[in-house]
Amino acid sequence: MARADPELFSTEIVNRGSEDSGVYAGSVDFSVRVRRALPDFLSSVDLKYVKLGYHYLISSGFYHVAAAPVVCGILAVEIGKVVASQDSSPGSSLFDMVSIGVLLGLVLYVYLGLVPRSTYLVDFACFRPPDEFKISKEEFIELARKSGKHSDGAIAFQEGVLKRSGIGDETYLPRVVFRPEHKITLKDGREEASMVILGVVNELLKATKVRLQDIGVLVVNCGFLSTTPSLSAMLINHYKLGHDIRSFNLGGMGCAAGVIAVDLARDLLAAHPGRYALVVSTEAVSYTWYDGNDFDMLLPNCFFRMGAAAILLSSRHLDRWRSKYELKQLVRTHKGTEDRSFGCIRMKDDARGTRGLSVSKDVIGIGGNALKDNITTLGPLVLPVSEQLHFFNNFLFKRETSKPYLPNYKLAVEHVCVLATSKKVLDEIQKNLDLTDEYMEASRRTLERFGNTSSSSIWYELAYLEAASRIRKGDRVWQIGFGSGFKCNSVVWKALKCMRQQPHNPWVDPLCVEAQI
Repeated sequence: MARADPELFSTEIVNRGSEDSGVYAGSVDFSVRVRRALPDFLSSVDLKYVKLGYHYLISSGFYHVAAAPVVCGILAVEIGKVVASQDSSPGSSLFDMVSIGVLLGLVLYVYLGLVPRSTYLVDFACFRPPDEFKISKEEFIELARKSGKHSDGAIAFQEGVLKRSGIGDETYLPRVVFRPEHKITLKDGREEASMVILGVVNELLKATKVRLQDIGVLVVNCGFLSTTPSLSAMLINHYKLGHDIRSFNLGGMGCAAGVIAVDLARDLLAAHPGRYALVVSTEAVSYTWYDGNDFDMLLPNCFFRMGAAAILLSSRHLDRWRSKYELKQLVRTHKGTEDRSFGCIRMKDDARGTRGLSVSKDVIGIGGNALKDNITTLGPLVLPVSEQLHFFNNFLFKRETSKPYLPNYKLAVEHVCVLATSKKVLDEIQKNLDLTDEYMEASRRTLERFGNTSSSSIWYELAYLEAASRIRKGDRVWQIGFGSGFKCNSVVWKALKCMRQQPHNPWVDPLCVEAQI
């Protein structure tokens, strides 16, 4: 959701006109009212999403369940033949043993061909911009004031938002957006995208040492910068990737596009096994900058920062030993059939013709409902059987005055990476899902250190967990992304090894090789 995080902001701006007297006479007077960011997850449960979750569960296990009886039956018949021929000649028994070996090999070959391949996350990298792009909140306001592009009221509003945002003083922004009289052009967007994309892909290729000719799938997602040639074509041209590469460029899908790109890459690897898939998630902050004075369209300026992530995926069985994670579940929820959800976030021109992202007043409830439906679908796939039974027992036999039982998702995953939107949104998600501070630490620290980097944000959070040595073999990591449309997507990974601090981690200081945590 390249600029969709404001969808979940709980800030309501109330314009009360102008001051009539005093030192602020003539200036815009506004107040900020904080509303509940998300609907109560316990208020109701839509059973169709519970049914959808069990449908996914049954579908994913069909091949394993169907193949097991067939394999067991064949083995039982052949073993019976061997036992019955014990008294026969040695040559006959040897022939039977060889036949069983050949049959077992054939059965194994067919079984591996029928059962869906696992998708492995070999490694990933997150871009850390040069220090020259660092910007503090104080410098942000000072540069915005000197740019001459905003009214005094707009400057005061941005200053207030930044104070409550949860963003720290070491995030990154291109200074060109503050240049007086400068109109952002396609060139500015291209230059930023080229820097972050090529920078992060270089880091990943250096860490994995994968051969370029082995990359058979390329998926790039960037919400608003859609160029010709595309960003994926830029990568192909720069690295001279193969002419037969399956290349896709996703645009306009917002901050949730990172999970969508992984889903697309997984399907392509299943159809074309034996190659690697490269996924790149980013957003060109400079190209989507708003130079006007509408408060709701200034929110993205306050929260979004430079960033990019590159992920290398594989479906080859032999890559399991070198991979970090295995993809276990991926659930996408799209509310686009509802008109309110479809139109809650859109690009538009303000009264002066300045382009920006418009967020409707209904977006808070829409985003929360999408999240609730998504985790309802995910529940049957990840929750222990005991929690599912507890949920249905409460649902079927609860009193009319009592609320539905919210399953304990802390029993399903060891780590949670919620898209780093704003401090208020993270507070509400923590409250609704009953998560501890430890579960929310990666999201909060990412928001503070890097800001909202759009679809790549969940990867900075995972990198934080690795830098802090929190992830052990067998741990499950839940990444949650939101996006315009409206979308909420979840992906669950299982760690295949204990994660150690690595030089290409964005949380590691390249000079002293220490984690900034």
